[in-house]
Amino acid sequence: MIDPIEIRSLISLLDDPDAEVYEHVQKKLFSYGAEAIEYLENAFGEAFDPVLQERIANLVHEIQFTSLKKDLELWYQGGAFDLLQGILIINRYQYPDLDEQKVINQIEAIKRDIWIQMSNEGSPVEQIKLINHILYSIHGFSGNTTNHRDPQNSYISQVLETKKGNQISLAIIYSIIAQKLDIPVYGVNLPQHFILAYLDESRESEFDGGILFYINAFNKGMVFGRRDVDMFLKQLNLQYDKQFYEPCSNTDIIKRVIRNLISAYEHLGSSEKVDELNELLQILE
Repeated sequence: MIDPIEIRSLISLLDDPDAEVYEHVQKKLFSYGAEAIEYLENAFGEAFDPVLQERIANLVHEIQFTSLKKDLELWYQGGAFDLLQGILIINRYQYPDLDEQKVINQIEAIKRDIWIQMSNEGSPVEQIKLINHILYSIHGFSGNTTNHRDPQNSYISQVLETKKGNQISLAIIYSIIAQKLDIPVYGVNLPQHFILAYLDESRESEFDGGILFYINAFNKGMVFGRRDVDMFLKQLNLQYDKQFYEPCSNTDIIKRVIRNLISAYEHLGSSEKVDELNELLQILE
């Protein structure tokens, strides 16, 4: 247990002009971890000194970022089975105080809307048409074509609020909901475009690996075939590679989200964020 009197007196020393004192105090507060955050945030609200405010803000960020790295490592080492958990960990990079239950409830609400209208006899294409209708027509999701490089497109809490996202964030929401409904839709790591595949090994299919068709979550769930992927790769002058056609791992999906964020923050000139996101990427390499 933290001693509130001790922690408050330590915080009051954070603006000490002596570098050695500051360093000692900072290390001690950091060692308390997440328990110290509430006290630090209260002190930030009461502080008038910009140096003290900046030091408190940096310390809070350092504690939260260290905790995020630990959780990402645990997720990865634990087999990276839960994609929603993985994307929520990345979401915490920008929104550390977010109520994650709210995101889970928003996903569940969309799932419920689809489930109510689902019939067990629906063919794969009919299932996808229903998901598309609920997701894009009823809930109003769409690809953010006007501000495609905005980092907010990669944070699931923001995409669920604004109903706008990039290829991968929309595909993540789409596949999480589909899989919750036992519809076998998985991400495919296509270069310059992230798509989804409908996988059913029990049916005859023109593809390898039981893929019936592909889905473009960025373009209102448009269904397309293998030849379209062939054409796309030809336009990019890329050779055939199995991984461009088949589902990828949850780790690959999260790595791609982090790379998108790195690119977005490079574009904005936020070098500190780029460095930190590269640290997150290293955990998954």
